[in-house]
Amino acid sequence: MLHRYAFSNFQSFRDRVDVDLTLTHKVALTDWMADTPEGRVSKILAVIGPNGSGKTALLKPMAFLGWFVSQSFAQAADALIPVIPHFASKTEPTEFECLLDFDGSHWRYVMRCTEERVLHEALYQKGERFRYVFVRDWDPQAASYRVKQQDFGLAAQEARKVRQNVSLIAWAAQFDVPLARRMAAPYVVTNINVLGRVPMGDAAVFEAAHHFSLRPEQRGLMSDLLSAWDLGLADVDVREMSAGNAQHPAQKVWVPYGRHRSGGALFELPFAFESSGTQAAFVLLSRVLEALAIGGLAVIDELENDLHPHMVEPILGLFAHPHINRAGAQILFTCHSPEVLTLLNKAQAMVVEKHGECESRAIRLDKVAGIRSDDNLYAKYMAGAYGGVPRFDG
Repeated sequence: MLHRYAFSNFQSFRDRVDVDLTLTHKVALTDWMADTPEGRVSKILAVIGPNGSGKTALLKPMAFLGWFVSQSFAQAADALIPVIPHFASKTEPTEFECLLDFDGSHWRYVMRCTEERVLHEALYQKGERFRYVFVRDWDPQAASYRVKQQDFGLAAQEARKVRQNVSLIAWAAQFDVPLARRMAAPYVVTNINVLGRVPMGDAAVFEAAHHFSLRPEQRGLMSDLLSAWDLGLADVDVREMSAGNAQHPAQKVWVPYGRHRSGGALFELPFAFESSGTQAAFVLLSRVLEALAIGGLAVIDELENDLHPHMVEPILGLFAHPHINRAGAQILFTCHSPEVLTLLNKAQAMVVEKHGECESRAIRLDKVAGIRSDDNLYAKYMAGAYGGVPRFDG
């Protein structure tokens, strides 16, 4: 379970920003929160603000770290690390930090890098206090890494060979280091890549169909949820088909079909003919249900994209459901529907703004000066009391 993360010099954020999911025990416990040995943690965090403010950039660090720790080994040896520093600090490194529960322990991970190489990477495990598991530092004079370890298990000669664009965790996983293999599992599920939100389209629908074809329990829950959410569906079927032509050999694809009941009969409709909202909910559930199944982190940009605003609450409700979210999954999301503030505690929302120097700032709502526990968050936000709303100055 993620407790907090921080980063600096990343895209529109030049200064360090902390994204904190921890809560004090003064905050009334709800099903959208969990008590852990390290304290109370929110399962949900909404990010709101005007267009171009940096909302997506606030989520990208966790999408990036999820990829870097688990998949960076797969990229080419000469590939750049996909981080973009603030354009006023291009020569300065980008820094990341996160604290999380994993494998029954509390961990701290830090990383500092440029596009060319990792400069510093370290993993700490908490006992009575934090102790390092490994520390990796770039030595510019020797043009190599100094790596020290405590109970990590990677052979020293292999640690010294780690590529400049690869996490030591992802590297160690290739050598069957048990902790690294567990940490390199894909726990972050997201619709964000280095360019931003992955667009909806046929490819996303086919990918979601393939996902559900491999996970029958999730497929059944997806079908039940879509049917219950009054989208006119009675069921959703996923079929394997072959697609190809004279120029391209046939390939397997998985195609979803919506089943509709009318006049006592059942009719089928390829998802290409379903509404954009139905397709969006189908694709979104392929990500959300996977995070719920593995107890992972869903990082979703524009949660309500192509959906009716009333759909937001039942989707978020999955993370509060004790039988569906048995593994303690969390969701971080951006949203353009301020109505989400009527659902959440003030500690479960962040407001993002961009100032005159093209630098983004973010603040959790409960840290805004003068905010009261009995404030109508939606009304105050819409009135501009918390910032993070578009300004039209003439």
